Amino acid sequence: MRDTSLTRQSGYAGEERHTDAAHHLYSSLREKIIEHVFVGEALRALWRRGVFDVEVLRSEFDAHGYDLVMVWGKVVRHIQLKTGVSNKPERVSVASALTEKPSGCVIWIQIDDDLNMKRFLWFGAGPGEPLTALGDRLAKRIARNKEGVRPSRERHRIVRGSLFNPVDTLDELLEKLFGNLPAGTPPILTEEDEGGKFVRLPCIVSGQ
Repeated sequence: MRDTSLTRQSGYAGEERHTDAAHHLYSSLREKIIEHVFVGEALRALWRRGVFDVEVLRSEFDAHGYDLVMVWGKVVRHIQLKTGVSNKPERVSVASALTEKPSGCVIWIQIDDDLNMKRFLWFGAGPGEPLTALGDRLAKRIARNKEGVRPSRERHRIVRGSLFNPVDTLDELLEKLFGNLPAGTPPILTEEDEGGKFVRLPCIVSGQ
């Protein structure tokens, strides 16, 4: 019988890679990569809109329900990041501690096998508003104990994937995080000429 647990794809330089196995075996690495990609892309999108004063803080360990804190003005967002390759998860484990934060939220990021971000799903309230109640259904640990039972995770709740709202673009997601953002432009690059005056540098368009 053919083993369908691994999906073989043609890799770089003719190598084959088992992408399904990689997603499972290296899920923690995948989460960290996507976290860095998300922060970089979010800050770049904000830069393009003339927003330069967003603070980004990271949690040293997963005990308080969030992966990132992003601050802009008076809006403080504690963010739990989730990733997956499906169009929408059936259920998501959410830390109950997130409801204790001033404006906690969960962002589920759909990715492809090359870890490109494809689309987003949002679970949260408006800027400055707390997360709604998560319900009473406890999440369970992946590993089983010696009795073969998966113990409950007392500080995590199961939230239905249908409660997550689709967000197609990163700009839309940033407005869910922070509200209305300026439609500004990046700073103009200048240099000082021989006469001591600052002149605008020419714009170099990629591919020209």
